[in-house]
Amino acid sequence: MTEQPAGRLVLAATPMGDVGDASARLREALGSAQIVAAEDTRRTKALAKALEVEITGRVVSFYDHVEAARIPLLLEEIEAGSTVLLVTDAGMPSVSDPGYRMVAACVERGLAVTCLPGPSAVTTALALSGLPMERFCFDGFAPRKGGQRKQWLRTLVREPRAVVFFEAPHRLADCLADAVEVLGPGRRAAVCRELTKTYEEVVRGTLTELAAWAVEGARGEITVVVEGAPPLSADPAELVDEVEALVAEGIRLKEACAEVAAATGASRRELYDAVLAARVE
Repeated sequence: MTEQPAGRLVLAATPMGDVGDASARLREALGSAQIVAAEDTRRTKALAKALEVEITGRVVSFYDHVEAARIPLLLEEIEAGSTVLLVTDAGMPSVSDPGYRMVAACVERGLAVTCLPGPSAVTTALALSGLPMERFCFDGFAPRKGGQRKQWLRTLVREPRAVVFFEAPHRLADCLADAVEVLGPGRRAAVCRELTKTYEEVVRGTLTELAAWAVEGARGEITVVVEGAPPLSADPAELVDEVEALVAEGIRLKEACAEVAAATGASRRELYDAVLAARVE
């Protein structure tokens, strides 16, 4: 009796702009996989053409709105012995792109999953930022609405790691203006635009400088890196401005003191007293 060949899911990073960044393993996988699940089938076929690779397998769409419906069918193909290659438009699948649900489904069924490493906007932006990045976190896309965006930025006030996130070009100026207000004007950052493409641009400076630059408008795909927060200060007198900034946004004084105290390790009671004392002066 012939043993059924083992199927597997292969995640593959694709070039962000420069087709020369495609790995030899990606080329081989595009030409040999039984099924290619692509975020945009047209872009994947164009990539294969540019690489002079013939896709011999079946190409199916795999984007946000069809992901749930596609997963059961792809699982069946893997269980039947097929190799399914999963690619997105650019960069690594699952990083703010479709993919992780498919991986989780394969793991749940005990199916093989492997990855062909390659381009990533996150690590490329970090390397180009010129900021300390021994430790970093990735926060996906910044929230679209102003109120939610400020709330998200407040969680980064005392974040000691460098923070990487994506932003749409038409929202960049507003996002950076909010960052100046919440994180402070002197916090350093870098805006990386059109990475690896013809018009690649990296603008570095303080949040104030970058917010002023962004007012003129930016195009293309944007990745932002913000430096980590300085070491915590537990001196209540030095934290009064942070509390008052939260109060100005409509948060009650006691709640603002509790939030800042939790983030800094300061005494909530001493911080409350310091704010009242500063208001008297």
